[in-house]
Amino acid sequence: MAEPAATLGEFNFAGDDHVVPFQVEGLDVRGRAVQLGPMLDAILERHRYPAPVARLLAEVVVLTVLLGTSLKFEGKFTVQTKGDGPVDLLVCDFSTPENVRAYARFNQGLLDKAVAAGQVEPEQLLGKGMLAFTIDQGKFSQPYQGIVALDGATLEEIAGTYFRQSEQIPTRVRLAAAELFDRDEAGKPRHRWRAGGLVAQFLPEAPERMRQPDLHGGDGDTAGVAHKEDDAWMEARSLVDTIDADELTDPQVGTERLLYRLFHERGVRVYDAREVFDRCSCSREKIKGVLKGFSAEEIDASQEDGAISVTCEFCSTTYRFEVEEVAQAAE
Repeated sequence: MAEPAATLGEFNFAGDDHVVPFQVEGLDVRGRAVQLGPMLDAILERHRYPAPVARLLAEVVVLTVLLGTSLKFEGKFTVQTKGDGPVDLLVCDFSTPENVRAYARFNQGLLDKAVAAGQVEPEQLLGKGMLAFTIDQGKFSQPYQGIVALDGATLEEIAGTYFRQSEQIPTRVRLAAAELFDRDEAGKPRHRWRAGGLVAQFLPEAPERMRQPDLHGGDGDTAGVAHKEDDAWMEARSLVDTIDADELTDPQVGTERLLYRLFHERGVRVYDAREVFDRCSCSREKIKGVLKGFSAEEIDASQEDGAISVTCEFCSTTYRFEVEEVAQAAE
C-alpha cells in the first residue's frame, strides 16, 4: 500500500532527525532525504571523536538511516566499513522501525600522521578494504550481506556501486556532514554536529529503461558496445549532482525546501516523514547472556576486584557483574 502523501493545507515541515520519502513522477524517481541534528550530535559527542573520524561516522549514519527506513519488515540493517587506513572500522545499526546506534574505531597515531600530512579525505582515512550492507530479519531467516570494495572512492560513489552491482537499480547517493558553531539560548558558544543526505533511484514501470552501461568486468560486460542511459534518469542524476554539501546540512534549508529546489519543475511529492532516534539495543540481560557462555578460566581472567565490567562500544554504558552472579549463570 502506498504511503499517504501530504496535501496542501496539512503540510508540516519534518525538521531534523526525520527521513522524508519523496517521488518525482515526471522522472520516474523515488527516494529519501534527511537532515540529522540532535540525534547525530548525541552519538558523536558521546565518544568525543576527533573531527575527521566524527565526519566519517556521520556520513555512515546518514547512509544507514536513508536505507534502513526503507525496510518493510522487522529486523536490523547494518552498514560497516573495514579498511587498512587510520579509521579501520565504522559501524552503524538501524533497528526497525526507528532506532540507530553507531561507533568508530581508529588508530590515534596513524590519524595524527594523516592529519599532519593533510590526508583527511574519506578514502584516505578508510584505506583499502570493504563496505558491507547486512540485513538481518531475525532468527527465522538467514542474514543477507552485500559487499563492495573500498577502492579509493567516496562513500557516495561506493554506495552507488553497491546498488548497481547487487540490485541493478540506477541510484545516486549524496552525503554530507558539518560542524556547526553557534550560541545557545544563554549566549554561550556551542558546538554541534549536523549531517544530511539524499538517495534517489530510477524506478520506471518498464524495467528495460533501467539499463545502464555495464561495469567493466561485470557479467554483462560487452567490449565495444555502448548502452545509452535513459534521458529521465540522466536529468534526475544531474539535478541531484547540483546539491551543495552546505545545503544538505544547513538548518535553514529544510529537507522539503531542498527537494523543492531540486525537482519543482518536475513536480516533487513528499510523504509522511519517519523519525529516527539514538537508541542502543544493549541491556544488562543481553550481556549477562553472553557471559553465561564463558568458561571458569575466562571468568577468572576477565574479573577485577571480584567483578566483571563490560562497556558497550556503541552507547558507552558500563555494566558491572559480581563474579558469583556470572559464575552461577554460567553453570
